[in-house]
Amino acid sequence: MSQERPLLGFGEVRHTRLRPRRHAFVYPTFFLMLPMRGLADTAGPLAVNRRGAISFHDTDHGDGRSQAEGGALAWLDALLQAEGIDDATGQVWLHCYPRMWGYTFKPVSFWYCHRPDGSLRAIVVEVNNTFGERHCYLLDEPRYGQELQARKVFHVSPFCTVRGGYRFRFVRAQRAGGDRTMVRIDHDDDDGPLLRTSVSGTLEPATAQALRRALWAYPAMTLAIVARIHWHALRLWFKRVGFHRKPAPPAHPVTR
Repeated sequence: MSQERPLLGFGEVRHTRLRPRRHAFVYPTFFLMLPMRGLADTAGPLAVNRRGAISFHDTDHGDGRSQAEGGALAWLDALLQAEGIDDATGQVWLHCYPRMWGYTFKPVSFWYCHRPDGSLRAIVVEVNNTFGERHCYLLDEPRYGQELQARKVFHVSPFCTVRGGYRFRFVRAQRAGGDRTMVRIDHDDDDGPLLRTSVSGTLEPATAQALRRALWAYPAMTLAIVARIHWHALRLWFKRVGFHRKPAPPAHPVTR
């Protein structure tokens, strides 16, 4: 990631459930890609820790640390240190959804943590559920295009048990239309592949014009995310997909 200024990604999110009833959807979306070291100096027209139609707030991530406490980046650095990773002191890029009109819900965010030489050292997958709980999956020594795995320990959907594991794949590609990113997360349970999900998009600088275009195209994205979660849950219920009660969250906030 050569550009050290905030980026917007315009693309789509995909979700396919394979069994016991097939259920799939595709929605257009946009997201932020933020260089967290030095963000305050490079934010430009993006509202950072202040009100705005499209904004980013440190308190929406991690343990909710305020900007005065070092913000989300201080939380991330502490998490990495606690897990024995002390060489991810280069740029950290955060792929996340923004606040829209002061409201936010971020089902998943991705922290790309680099060494000082620019090589990728770790990826932290920060997951939130609709019960106000949060858990992180730490992927150590990742590589783009490589399949990475983690055991599922955190409840996300009442239509999936907390069993099996995730398969992650992160892709970056330079194309004529711009720098593209894709994250794929597949969930396998005891019976094999169950869910296939992905979010992808083309990145461009977060200029005032790009922010206006995002606002015009997705004026109520936060509300749409929450509404779609409940709408598809209702459809799965009508399809008689099994419903599972929420278990207690994992004792440790990080799974490697």
